[in-house]
Amino acid sequence: MLYVVIIFLWTSILLYLLMGGADFGAGIIELFTSKKNVAQTRKTLYKAIGPIWEANHMWLIIAIVILFVGFPVIYSTMSIYLHIPLTVMLLGIIARGTAFTFRHYDAVVDDMQNNYNRVFAWSSFITPLFLGIIAGSAVSGKIDLQADTFMTAYIYSWLSWFTLSVGLFTVAICGFLAAIYLIGETENELETNRFIKKAIMMNIAAVVCGAFVFLTAYLEQIPLLSWIFGNMVGITAIAMATVSLVLLWYLLFKGKTKIIRVLAGFQISMILLAVTFNHFPNIVIVKQGYLSLTEHIGNEKTITSLAYALLIGSLFILPALGYLVYSFQKRDSERVPDNTNSVDKH
Repeated sequence: MLYVVIIFLWTSILLYLLMGGADFGAGIIELFTSKKNVAQTRKTLYKAIGPIWEANHMWLIIAIVILFVGFPVIYSTMSIYLHIPLTVMLLGIIARGTAFTFRHYDAVVDDMQNNYNRVFAWSSFITPLFLGIIAGSAVSGKIDLQADTFMTAYIYSWLSWFTLSVGLFTVAICGFLAAIYLIGETENELETNRFIKKAIMMNIAAVVCGAFVFLTAYLEQIPLLSWIFGNMVGITAIAMATVSLVLLWYLLFKGKTKIIRVLAGFQISMILLAVTFNHFPNIVIVKQGYLSLTEHIGNEKTITSLAYALLIGSLFILPALGYLVYSFQKRDSERVPDNTNSVDKH
């Protein structure tokens, strides 16, 4: 039953990256959109993120609950030594959701709308940035369980060029996912071409940031290259991710705007598989060794109960989520005015 729990943990992280990442990416796209086009961009992103807006953080909650219940040592270590970036990420999630709601439902249309827009866009950037920083910190080996000063325990554990590069790569990936998803929601050729340019920009940014990740890993003696290219699974995953990216752009320029979403999701899945496979089950690498998903586990009965709870829960959650997406796709197109204050996302 342990591996059932681990599969749910990995899947929830992947789905949060795909769905929550695209959600954050919509705000990132808005951040890098000119004032002339920003109103139309918002109108398009509302349609795109509507089916997952209410549900995307469910995957993050599931991952946290799994760690808290099934792997308390891993959960407590990350909560203590990475509490600063975790707090910033959670504040970003709160600020983003609050700003999104207020800019929709604020009864008074005034200059505050601009403040809501800025908070939404910048928190959409900051949140995945720190999500990536946390992920990079977990495998960087910088966490010192024997630290005896504030800086070594709570700052140097996550603040490095490598973790920053992973954060920027995560931002670029989120922006790329959002641009690809938004292409399928456009209403005319001009708008489609504009989002294609956004996707190209974000794709280039992801490649540059990815190179930065490898450079900083090399400089900080993190064996990222061997993790990815030191086994056939990693090599195959990267090869398939590359092929899917080429196929994605080929189909996009052929006018196939729906299937490219699947290819983008597949590409991110392969990247996550390549990065995590070789050092599995060591989910957190610290200066003194590692924290393992197979060694640092809770009580056996707790793991069994957790596995059954996840299996039974998925029977309710997944069909409901599928119906949510289906209902949004089947409903008539939203009549979204340029004034974002009067948009009803429900």
